[in-house]
Amino acid sequence: MELRNLGRSGIRVGPLALGGNVFGWTADEAASFRVLDAFVDAGLNLIDTADAYSTWAPGNKGGESETIIGRWLKRSGKRDRVVVATKVGWEMPGRPQRKDLSPAWIREEVENSLRRLQVDVIDLYQSHHDDLETPQEETLAAHAALIKAGKVRAIGASNFSADRLASALKLSAEKGLPRYETMQPHYNLYDRSGYEGPMEDLCRREDVGVITYFSLASGFLTGKYRSEADLSKSARGGGMKDRLNPRGLRILDALDRVAEAHGVRPATVALAWLIARPGITAPIASATSPEQLDDQIAATRLTLAADEIRLLDESGR
Repeated sequence: MELRNLGRSGIRVGPLALGGNVFGWTADEAASFRVLDAFVDAGLNLIDTADAYSTWAPGNKGGESETIIGRWLKRSGKRDRVVVATKVGWEMPGRPQRKDLSPAWIREEVENSLRRLQVDVIDLYQSHHDDLETPQEETLAAHAALIKAGKVRAIGASNFSADRLASALKLSAEKGLPRYETMQPHYNLYDRSGYEGPMEDLCRREDVGVITYFSLASGFLTGKYRSEADLSKSARGGGMKDRLNPRGLRILDALDRVAEAHGVRPATVALAWLIARPGITAPIASATSPEQLDDQIAATRLTLAADEIRLLDESGR
């Protein structure tokens, strides 16, 4: 399996990341274990989760995904085969509703994540959302203390603006603080404007690894939703209505054409497009079964021709 650099951290990861947002939500513990085993046994290693997953599910309070991953790590004995990435700084029940990257919260919550994950060190600890109320130097200093203590290997950011990421990188260089080695943006073949442009230019210029989330546009790019009659197929279906427009259908048509040429599914092509894009380290995709995961793993073996990439690029413009 091809390995890629995770920024300048020295950590090497496969070209596809497994999203843990469904663990403890649409995938119970047994299903999650099967997906985790299949992912690692395929030669891939980057598992992404967050302390807040999955607060949105009825009855959940956050930490469910980390807990399941931790139980799997303990039971499987595969800790040395995976890169564990989690996040801090998103709203959770019972806390003030702010995106908190204060040193006090980082110090408290890293211990909770380590306990739930049942690990001694988190490979990639990401600031989940920007916190405009906490000075960036304080946040980075808190992360520095975790790295010095051996609790975290590298840090990353998610959902930052290009300007805020740039200011954090500048501060790290000036103050000798650890820098955000990765950026996790919302990016896929349909949703492109938030990453392409200043953020993409910054990440490529500064050698920041990019780990995309919603890489399949919440399922739209699987081709599952092609008419309003399809919206009832899943809990996420209602959010697909706005994508059923001429541009969205044009993207699906391009995916279909390329998928047919290779004998694969549209989801495989959508992920392969991301994997092939310069500057992208690994798209994140989640799965609730090994069978669903098969289409995603197939993207790591699919090489798109230049004219196919051009077709896909132009379909979304």
